[in-house]
Amino acid sequence: MVKVDKFIHDSIEKIRKDIKGRAIIALSGGVDSSVCAVLAHRAIGDMLTPIYIDTGLMRKGETERIKTIFSDMNLKVVDGKVNFLTALKGQTDPEKKRKAVGEAFIREFEKDARKLGARYLIQGTIYPDRIESEGGIKSHHNVGGLPSVIDFEGIVEPIADLYKDEVREVARALGLPKEISDRMPFPGPGLSVRIIGEVTEEKLDVVREANAIVEEELVEQFAPWQTFAALIEKGTGVKGDVRVHGWIIAVRAVSSRDGMTAESMELPWSVLRKIESRITSQIPNVSRVLYDLTPKPPATIEFE
Repeated sequence: MVKVDKFIHDSIEKIRKDIKGRAIIALSGGVDSSVCAVLAHRAIGDMLTPIYIDTGLMRKGETERIKTIFSDMNLKVVDGKVNFLTALKGQTDPEKKRKAVGEAFIREFEKDARKLGARYLIQGTIYPDRIESEGGIKSHHNVGGLPSVIDFEGIVEPIADLYKDEVREVARALGLPKEISDRMPFPGPGLSVRIIGEVTEEKLDVVREANAIVEEELVEQFAPWQTFAALIEKGTGVKGDVRVHGWIIAVRAVSSRDGMTAESMELPWSVLRKIESRITSQIPNVSRVLYDLTPKPPATIEFE
């Protein structure tokens, strides 16, 4: 396990050494990027500008929540919905989708960095991201998903050697609120990796609502390491006396220590039935709800 106080001290010193000028940080509001933001701010102060990109791939209420939590910081909010949906248009292969998101992120950060005169990008990459990207399991938008040519003098990754549970320890030591330190992981490419096939606004609306229902029913009561809904494709169903061809939603809830391995949670049948009932009644174009029992390995936690 990480020696937290020493890690914080060494990280701040290393950031000061590595960054010679203005820097931006990709802030998502998750524990990884939030820890990096605090470390970087302690290291270089006002030379840091945190940037949050609303990609249109975020969870319900996410952008408003982040604006509230980081209202005391000089947070720059960028509306990138059109750019990201354009980048994903026609993409069905999971790797190509991740790389499209990675490129859209970096190009937006490059544009904003030029306006600010920043030559360094700080990212919240953690060790499991590197393992999955370098091992060929899947590219993460901030590792294997980045384009080969990047217009930055340097990319700084203060927590790249930490596991998720270690990042949470550092967050608590830095005094970050529990809402951030214990926040459930959310993938950098957002809801795009919870949609099998091409990403469209209709699919995003469906999976966003389904995710909100799953989190409402499971997060507080069962404290999963991660839980979400994924949109698979369409299947036949019946609503009233009418045959429908509606979306299939898969629900996933796992327990884990560091995200490298995970077990599906054995949830009460009554809870699963309630989730199914809410999703199929509150989202009219959903015809079927499944529960994913697969551990990691052989599956990954996210569907793509």
